[in-house]
Amino acid sequence: MRSPHRTTLPPSTGTRRTSLVRDSSLVWLASGVVGVSFGAVSVAGGLPVWVPVLMSLVVYAGSAQFSAVGVLLAGGGPLAAAATGLLLNTRTAAFSLAVADLLGPGRATRLLGAHLVTDETVAFALAQPDPARRRAAFWISGLGLFAVWNAGVVIGALAGTALGDTSRYGLDAAFPAVLVALVLPSLRKDAGVRRSALLGAAIALAVTPAVPAGIPVLLALLGLFAHPGVRR
Repeated sequence: MRSPHRTTLPPSTGTRRTSLVRDSSLVWLASGVVGVSFGAVSVAGGLPVWVPVLMSLVVYAGSAQFSAVGVLLAGGGPLAAAATGLLLNTRTAAFSLAVADLLGPGRATRLLGAHLVTDETVAFALAQPDPARRRAAFWISGLGLFAVWNAGVVIGALAGTALGDTSRYGLDAAFPAVLVALVLPSLRKDAGVRRSALLGAAIALAVTPAVPAGIPVLLALLGLFAHPGVRR
């Protein structure tokens, strides 16, 4: 006999993955666009094509890559460029702690997962409601983001100077817009997250006129201490 009450079944694995791919596509699109910009800026500035391509595969850190290339194009040496990139990328240490339990067992798996840790993959994963979905979101968004970013860099590097001044397209606004969209659900639900975000934003704005580009984002991590879970 059929029950008069409809039974709500959990979404299947395939449905869950499809929805995560759909939700990740916006991040991938922004990544590809900015990757094209990075490749074009690097080659237009005088670097050989292989430099931005290899950097994107091995370093894989958008803001750090832009900063390192900026140092090189300004006449700085490889050591200065590497030091700049490393300094900006130290923020991923905190991000790695936040998603450490999502990477899974095995040294190779954890090494690959660590390489995929970015602002976007961490924000997307932590926005999910349960551990299984967070793990799937991290890997789906991370692998897709890596593939699209590197494809975009190759396209931009091969295009060279054909794109002209990439800043006129407003590409620098793509990633911030995506990140805001990702964190809005957490901001609405968690007062502690809101306090941390406001403190971090205030710190970043206050130090922006006095420190090099990229450092305000790093110092904004101090806003985490406004969250009750961090203070305990």
